[in-house]
Amino acid sequence: MVAGVAYLDPGNVASNMTAGARYGYLLVWVVLAGNAMAWLIQYLSAKLGVVTGQSLPELLGARIRSRWARRAYWLQAELVAMTTDIAEVLGGAVALNLLFGIPLIYGGLITGAVSIALLAVHSRRGPRHFEFVIIGLMATIVIGFIAGLFVAPPDPAGVLGGMLPRFADSGSVLLAASILGATIMPHAIYAHSALTRDRFGSAMGSRRPSIRTLLTATRWDVTIAMVIAGSVNLAMLLLAAANLAGADGTDSLEGAYTAITANLGVLIGTLFAVGLLASGLASTSVGAYAGAEIMHGLLTIRVPLLARRLVTLIPALVILGIGFDPTLALVLSQVVLSFGIPFALIPLVALTAQRRTLGAHANRRATTVLGILFSVLIIVLNAVLLWLILTG
Repeated sequence: MVAGVAYLDPGNVASNMTAGARYGYLLVWVVLAGNAMAWLIQYLSAKLGVVTGQSLPELLGARIRSRWARRAYWLQAELVAMTTDIAEVLGGAVALNLLFGIPLIYGGLITGAVSIALLAVHSRRGPRHFEFVIIGLMATIVIGFIAGLFVAPPDPAGVLGGMLPRFADSGSVLLAASILGATIMPHAIYAHSALTRDRFGSAMGSRRPSIRTLLTATRWDVTIAMVIAGSVNLAMLLLAAANLAGADGTDSLEGAYTAITANLGVLIGTLFAVGLLASGLASTSVGAYAGAEIMHGLLTIRVPLLARRLVTLIPALVILGIGFDPTLALVLSQVVLSFGIPFALIPLVALTAQRRTLGAHANRRATTVLGILFSVLIIVLNAVLLWLILTG
């Protein structure tokens, strides 16, 4: 369930809202397709942790023999984790500014402080209590982002029509690439394998339930998380399609909030901002956890989560302190993330297909083929998104 938060981070909000405001229900099918891809990839990551009792970074750290190659791999993965963390802190700061008028720099400090408290729960009370807190934040996110649909529901015929794959123009292709390209976050892949390891450990040779039983439970867990995350992402698009058609400025978090408040009222706008705040707080905690696991697995260095949180908070505060546009920073963060996706996806599919790694629980041929197809599609879409951003 915790990994599902990665699909509800502030970086996804603007893409979904812009898609609905500009193209109505046209790109409903993109959100649904992206969620299906996310389900398979997150399940493979969880399966890796359940069966081996190790995270993806730990397995790669043991497989990469060259010390310099291992350090280079860690460097790109670390950059991805820190960039993700920056985006989440920025989202939390913007939400606090929208709700209370708090200057962005102080909003970043508050977001960082709350995330430190959340990580303290993990360090002192264990992963189970941490999951409960994140689930509570996820519930807040759900309420904040879908409340508007009850006030102004979408057109059922429009929703059904949006399930037919098609594009209108190059702008719709760009938005589709943005939605799908931001769906799979590298840090979520690293984190999920570690989270399932922490929850179950290795079931091989233990008195715990059989691996097959744990995998069944994991499939349900991933399914529930992805249904929730997919529904919320879809709700954002539908909310904009039904109520913000032609509205300007929805490609920024502040613009989306302003448009929602103007069209649906202060209450719905406030709930949207509260959901955005919960999204930033939950996502940044998961991002810090992922970064700590990446360092431990690849370099065998264990840095306390709280210390790491303090260090990785600095870049976000610098960006806020110099007055850099937070929405632009979010866009640039997606560019950095696009570079890290192949380094997480390709090893994941390769390792879960190996019998020497997962034994009888290795992927079936059809699963591996789907994993390869999804990986290639996501990588290509991120490359397209990167090229479109760099070329304006």
